Amino acid sequence: MHPGRSQEAHAAPHAHTHGVVEPVTFTSARGIWAVRWSFVGMIATASLQLIVVAFTGSVALLSDTIHNFGDAATAIPLWAAFRIGRLRPNDRFTYGYGRVEDLAGISVVAAIFVSAVLAGYVSIERLVRPQPISFLWAVAAASAVGFLGNELVAQFRIRVGREIGSAALVADGYHARADGLTSLAVLGGAIGVGLGQPLADPIMGFVIAVAILRVLWQSGKPVFARLLDAVDPDAVEEMRRILKGAPGVVDVTEVRLRWIGHRLHAEANLAVDGALSVQRSHEIATDARHRLMHQLGYLSNATIHVDPASASGETYHRAEDHAHDDLPVHSH
Repeated sequence: MHPGRSQEAHAAPHAHTHGVVEPVTFTSARGIWAVRWSFVGMIATASLQLIVVAFTGSVALLSDTIHNFGDAATAIPLWAAFRIGRLRPNDRFTYGYGRVEDLAGISVVAAIFVSAVLAGYVSIERLVRPQPISFLWAVAAASAVGFLGNELVAQFRIRVGREIGSAALVADGYHARADGLTSLAVLGGAIGVGLGQPLADPIMGFVIAVAILRVLWQSGKPVFARLLDAVDPDAVEEMRRILKGAPGVVDVTEVRLRWIGHRLHAEANLAVDGALSVQRSHEIATDARHRLMHQLGYLSNATIHVDPASASGETYHRAEDHAHDDLPVHSH
């Protein structure tokens, strides 16, 4: 199983260098391209809706428009994250700057929360102080524009986000898709007003605010899971299977995966015959790593540690309990 990646994405960023810089540069450029054009699409959609709001006074459409502008604004931190993520690792940031993308994901979640609060506030205010709505046909048309614009942007963000393994971009895509569905709720409010129920419009605006909170929960889970180094367990099992199939590998004792931005880093402990030379053990590790990088195209890098089969695993790397520098007895 390939977490967060499409089948066609495996070959493109990989090449044969197995380095960190080229794949990150390629995928970050794809992310920047996706963010740029989705930003243009969302601004155009929200601007058209705002024009209709100006002469109709629909609070449900205003709530949806606010959210769509907020959705467009989330492209800014994502763009910055992809730009910064292209910087090379250095002695201070030895894994590069991929974590900036994770921080951008938090800003996406925060933007969703702010838009929910604003939409709810405006809806409550209109419930207390109702205002007439005119040009209901325009409100209905604007809701259709909002749905189509959001759905096109959602498909674009999700496709590219999965292609490059970006949880933040995928979450922003589902955010746009939910916005599109809530745009259809505006149509319900317009129909209600047309049937003689003036409170239908602010009530639908409040429903949209609640729907945004649901999106907040759905979008926030994968973003915060990445911050806690959560990965798909199937990816761990797939990695174990590939490593165990490498010639000379007796066992795989530890496997660790970690997302840093939209790139996945792996570490593994392999057990080999203890009678082998250091050179031969190194060749086995190199071959095992090569198999991983070819078969798991979403990997950015893999660190392989080789142990003799009689003492494989981190348990054998720890020093016995001891004390120094006036510290309590401890182990390493």
